[in-house]
Amino acid sequence: MEDLGIRECVTIEELDQCVKLQREVFGLPDLEISPVRHLIVSRQAGGWTLGAFVGSRLVGFVHLLVALQGKDEIIGYSHMMAVQKDYQNRGLGARLKWAQRARALAEGRRLIKWTWEPMQARNAHFNLNRLGVFVGGYAENFYGIDYVTDPAQKLLAAPGLASDRLSATWELESPRVIDLAGGATAMAPPNPVDTIEIPADWTNLLKQDLKAAKRERLRVRSEFLQAFAKGLICAGFDRLSARPRYLLYGTPKP
Repeated sequence: MEDLGIRECVTIEELDQCVKLQREVFGLPDLEISPVRHLIVSRQAGGWTLGAFVGSRLVGFVHLLVALQGKDEIIGYSHMMAVQKDYQNRGLGARLKWAQRARALAEGRRLIKWTWEPMQARNAHFNLNRLGVFVGGYAENFYGIDYVTDPAQKLLAAPGLASDRLSATWELESPRVIDLAGGATAMAPPNPVDTIEIPADWTNLLKQDLKAAKRERLRVRSEFLQAFAKGLICAGFDRLSARPRYLLYGTPKP
């Protein structure tokens, strides 16, 4: 990858590039895009946006909000990350997340939280196996009825599809995360006690059979809620099987 640097976005021009990249990557209506004003207010309140730049050109960013856990613990909430299409699948997302971790640790934080769509196998592998997050919560219809966030799929209508999300917790100084930050092989912990399968090609299922996609979403939701009610956590993902699957473990966490 050419000369690429990661630094905080601080100027109006840099933050404006973040807005443009949201439009390019997510394909959301403008009402749903975080504007420059929001990014500025977030920074004034203690949050920050780290950008990946080639020269002065932004090719990716990750945005963190200040959040609270319990009565007085300040943590981070990772609101969004976007990587330009030409730089996807080249390790830039991981570089941004590890830079986010380093900045949070320097500020005395120990946790970062975020959510992701449970039917996306690539995100599941990245978050669980490469970053070492764990999941102990499932949010039903988190944002309301969902949008299709791939510009190439704008003609794909999915009326009534709930925006369910998995809630990730990234313990920045856990032994597993420290190992992964140091270059350990990204893999799931051994000996899961249960699994939850997801469709191998969620996007194609949405295109071909929306009713079946909705049934699958409800099945996955039900299985996660049952697993979490039993006290299990999700800490790994098997993406190589014909039916990719989330891996569940008992406590303490693996």
